[in-house]
Amino acid sequence: MASIFTGEVIGFLAGGLALGAGLTVLLLSSRRKKKTPEELEAQRRAWLSTYGKLGGGEILEVQDDRISFLYGVRGVTYNTSQDITDLQDYLPVDRWSIVGGVGVRYDPRNPANSVVISEKWTGLRQQPGTAGKKGAVSLPRDKRP
Repeated sequence: MASIFTGEVIGFLAGGLALGAGLTVLLLSSRRKKKTPEELEAQRRAWLSTYGKLGGGEILEVQDDRISFLYGVRGVTYNTSQDITDLQDYLPVDRWSIVGGVGVRYDPRNPANSVVISEKWTGLRQQPGTAGKKGAVSLPRDKRP
């Protein structure tokens, strides 16, 4: 009696199973909620706050929704800015008081990827006369850059 499971039939079955698994993975990944640009930016800030290398920099300008700063890594000077739209509560009332020296967290593999403030970390220094005021930035002494 001949078996119905010839090499050709087994090949078709394996191909069908692989195709079905691939379609299932594709369907599940397309149904997964895509992250918004705001969620991706918050995730980037959180990663840099935790794993970024700490360096020194200087805030040059403060606008309503942006901090412009520069810093150097291995002889290269980076002049960049950070969107602070979602971080307004972490800034002092007098925004111009933060201009000057600042700590910068950057990705050592991509030093252009950097932050000066996030939800979990700040490179801003306590400004004289802001202690205890709403919006004042204060870090424990051992956490200051």
